[in-house]
Amino acid sequence: MAKKTKMRQDTQVLTEGFDPRLSVGSARPAVFRSSTYVFSTPEAAERAFDVASGRAEASAGERIELIYSRINHPNAEIFEDQIVPLETDAQGAVVFNSGMAAIMTALMANLTPGDAVVYTVPLYGGTQRLMEDFLPAWGVRTVPVVAGDRVALATAIRETKGVKVVFVESPANPTLVMSDLRAAAVAGSELGEGRPLLMVDNTFLGPVFQHPLALGADLVLYSATKYLGGFSDVIGGVALARDPALIKVLRGYRILFGNILPPDECWILDSRLPTVKLRMNRQSKNAQRIAERLDGNPALARVYYPTLFPDPEQQRIYQAQCDFPGGMVSIELAGGKAAAFEFLRRLKIGRNAVSLGGVETLVCHPKSTTHSGLSQEACQVAGITDGLVRLSIGIEDWRDLLADFEQALGG
Repeated sequence: MAKKTKMRQDTQVLTEGFDPRLSVGSARPAVFRSSTYVFSTPEAAERAFDVASGRAEASAGERIELIYSRINHPNAEIFEDQIVPLETDAQGAVVFNSGMAAIMTALMANLTPGDAVVYTVPLYGGTQRLMEDFLPAWGVRTVPVVAGDRVALATAIRETKGVKVVFVESPANPTLVMSDLRAAAVAGSELGEGRPLLMVDNTFLGPVFQHPLALGADLVLYSATKYLGGFSDVIGGVALARDPALIKVLRGYRILFGNILPPDECWILDSRLPTVKLRMNRQSKNAQRIAERLDGNPALARVYYPTLFPDPEQQRIYQAQCDFPGGMVSIELAGGKAAAFEFLRRLKIGRNAVSLGGVETLVCHPKSTTHSGLSQEACQVAGITDGLVRLSIGIEDWRDLLADFEQALGG
């Protein structure tokens, strides 16, 4: 009997989790716009509710019937099955109606009052406000550590009483500072049986260029709005894990919170999965060419990009855990906020908008937009200055983008 060959990621993402026979022979998944589903028998309904509620486990190969679209629906199941091959070491996925919904559900499912979270800064502004304002009000202590400081992060994990979650965003938004994920996982494992879960927001590099689960993370989180969606036209979030039990817990809380992604958005995201690597490779190549040519421009105090890290520790982390540097660049204008705003006004191709990961180039001023809710002290600690501008490089011709940035800088 011939040995079955394991398919590679690019093939799996087009073949796993979808049976054309269940979609009237359609070569690609259809959209199932239904709020409720008809059971074949009363016993099937009972079984479906037992499994969905966690009272029973599905057997290997058993097909559990659908119930109601707040609980599950075909397009969510297809998308969750087809994204798993993209994330190295993942055993399951849960889709949400936004990246923040994925983060919030993951935290609320694993924290209770009196617990603690150790997290790196900076984070995406919404996540950082969640850590600084919301969780403490619910009795959860939060301990910030500056991104990239491996020793400080390990110390905080060891010394924080009741730590249940370590939350890392790497590269950090918007400074691109990287944290050592393997070192964070090792520090947590030293606490033994009650070790904290390591959650990683991998939105900036995606499953294409960085693989947190393979580095020891328990849960990897995405704003699917960004590179997974890729066209700035859909909002979604995804959580993936190595442990099926963790996935089961998240699905239970998703039912409770009602934050599953609707069918149309799941269908759109699923249709984009086969091109994630193609798009991100083009964006990374464009970004590297642009960043390395902008480096040294007299209008700039600094260019933030993984291949330009001046710190040997940052260089080491990048080489150890990333395949490519990605499509995000940040620049710090020497003239501060006034120069940053003038740069944004002069752009012809790059669009002044928040979000990132789209095929079009988007440019924003974090301190007055995405991170405007942070205090002056928090911005200072995180390195978010008045002159910092974040560039999400698209798939346009890099030479046209470079010319646009140079003219906007006054070159």
